[in-house]
Amino acid sequence: DASAVIGGNERVVRPRLADAKFFFDQDRKKTLASRVEGLGKVVYHNKLGTQGERTERVRAIARAIGQQLGGDVLAKSADTAAQLAKTDLLTDMVGEFPELQGIMGGYYARHDGLTEDIAFAIEDHYKPRFAGDELPRNMAGVVVALADKLETLVGMFGIGNLPTGDKDPFALRRHALGVIRLLIERDLPLRLDTLVNDAFAAFPRSMLGDAHTDLLSFFFDRLSGQLREQGYTSNEVEAVVSMRPVVLNAVPRQLQAVRAFAALPEAPALAAANKRIGNILKKSEGNVAATVNESALVEQAEKDLFAAMQATVPAANAQFDAGDYTASLQSLAALRAPVDAFFDGVMVNADDPALKANRLGLLRELHDAMNRVADLSRLAT
Repeated sequence: DASAVIGGNERVVRPRLADAKFFFDQDRKKTLASRVEGLGKVVYHNKLGTQGERTERVRAIARAIGQQLGGDVLAKSADTAAQLAKTDLLTDMVGEFPELQGIMGGYYARHDGLTEDIAFAIEDHYKPRFAGDELPRNMAGVVVALADKLETLVGMFGIGNLPTGDKDPFALRRHALGVIRLLIERDLPLRLDTLVNDAFAAFPRSMLGDAHTDLLSFFFDRLSGQLREQGYTSNEVEAVVSMRPVVLNAVPRQLQAVRAFAALPEAPALAAANKRIGNILKKSEGNVAATVNESALVEQAEKDLFAAMQATVPAANAQFDAGDYTASLQSLAALRAPVDAFFDGVMVNADDPALKANRLGLLRELHDAMNRVADLSRLAT
């Protein structure tokens, strides 16, 4: 009997909706701003203080990011949104329906007369909440979402609360992927190492251990996994991520450049030569400077390689600086023949120390030029 089913459902749903309406009406009697003080009474984590202290840290990080992306105006709106972002946790509505956190903050912000910009930022600062989730709708939301995730990651890494195996109670992997997605998909020209440093600076120095390196490695691990899921090969991903690129919005262009380079007929020989050069430089004592004395070049093959580098490297560097990574790598493909000839006809580890040093300097210059976009030796099979 459908009517009995309907009646039964109504009996369950009606009091829930009545509760919700009551909570909604009660909550709106207090502004979000008046709830900020109450966050100081809610424990966030026994080693990281209260939600109030956490909010102040998120505000500091949000101001730093906002200033870099949009100056005083963005820094101010991000600061306001960050200050109010967690206040809806103290409302009756979110107490009863926890899955509405953020969403109710947006509604209450509008009721308080705050701008749509701030309301969206409060509502969106948890995004992306899962793989494939949408990103915040405006820049203030992007800034607060970044600040909130970075504060969580830095705090947890700083007290040694790291994810293990299948256990990740604070969703740190998800937070790291959220940061990566925001930086890449919103094409933000921010340095990952600077963001991590700014986030650490928001904490009292005595509160956290030094986990900068561990956290950056965690980010690069997540980045590698995500890029493989997007269909890039392990070699392509390794070539780019092993360079530990801190400006993540350039990574898609670097990967496209590596893929285009790998398709060139010159690629296998240059990748193999690059690996060989890397090994030679590793085995040489001390740091080899990228300096070459042209007058000390003896063999024709080394003179030809030097001349070819003078002809191609400046153009490749200019293309790299302009962000055209594909063209930069393709310019370097012209070096294949002189590189092959060099290894066929020149003894790098010559008996004469000056001659050996000059040849190592030539290889160092070549190695530096070839590996600006990615570590091409990772393409060698």
